[in-house]
Amino acid sequence: MRCPYCGSLDTQVKDSRPTDDSSSIRRRRICPDCGGRFTTFERVQLRELTVLKRSGRRVPFDRDKLQQSVEVALRKRPVDPERVERMINGIVRQLESMGDGEVPSETVGELVMEGLKGLDDVAYVRFASVYKNFREAKDFEEILGKLAESEDDLPPPPKKKRAPSEP
Repeated sequence: MRCPYCGSLDTQVKDSRPTDDSSSIRRRRICPDCGGRFTTFERVQLRELTVLKRSGRRVPFDRDKLQQSVEVALRKRPVDPERVERMINGIVRQLESMGDGEVPSETVGELVMEGLKGLDDVAYVRFASVYKNFREAKDFEEILGKLAESEDDLPPPPKKKRAPSEP
């Protein structure tokens, strides 16, 4: 692993441990040349994925880019980071389990929107506004209308029991 500080290829692993959800290994490394310390993560990759862009270009799938997009949508939202990590891992697993190693960018976007819808409504609308390239206020109205319709389909929350009042 190349040292991010001096570029040396001779780095040493000082500590390894699984992440909280055991989906990856966290490694603390040190560079003997400059003394720099840094962390790397190792994940299982079932297959190489290529994303087919709308323009027709093909680019390698980048999990970090997916994570950054989700983090931008979730900025300043009260969502547990572990739930976000599980959502991203689920999206990656879905993509890897598809029959072909080439995935349309629309599929990735739809999976992210579906995942964000379950995590946070505001993040869902933020992501949708960029992904669907909203141009006018009515675009927001439409997606908010769809979001409200899907919430109407849910059963009402249970009513709280009142404590008996004293005479």
